[in-house]
Amino acid sequence: MDSVQKGDFENAKTMLADDFQFSGPVPEPINRDAWLGMSASLKKAFPDLNYHFNVIGADGDVVKTTSQLSGTHSGSFDLTNMKMGVIPATNKAFSARLEKTKVTVKDDKITSWAVEPTEGAGLKAILGQLGVTPPSM
Repeated sequence: MDSVQKGDFENAKTMLADDFQFSGPVPEPINRDAWLGMSASLKKAFPDLNYHFNVIGADGDVVKTTSQLSGTHSGSFDLTNMKMGVIPATNKAFSARLEKTKVTVKDDKITSWAVEPTEGAGLKAILGQLGVTPPSM
């Protein structure tokens, strides 16, 4: 997560398994490249993006974590891959609710990143705080 927060997506990619899956705040699970692309788009739109990422425990291969995204929308937010176009900077800050996540690690690579659905978190909540109405989510 440190690499993602710093914008070092090449390093982050080396830590993800080829069959990595991200699920939770997206309609369907997405693969490694789609997740890295989404993370890069977030970083561009919110250069001060902070994940407030914390490890709270582990159970075998599953690491239990929390995250709480916050940032200021000072760059273009490219959501064309979600059919929402590019949202120009609003210069508004947001702070989403705390989310619980489960990260599965096998052979020193992250294979799965699952975010529990949380009211007040995720893309819909972020856009709402920015005053942006998504077409349909």
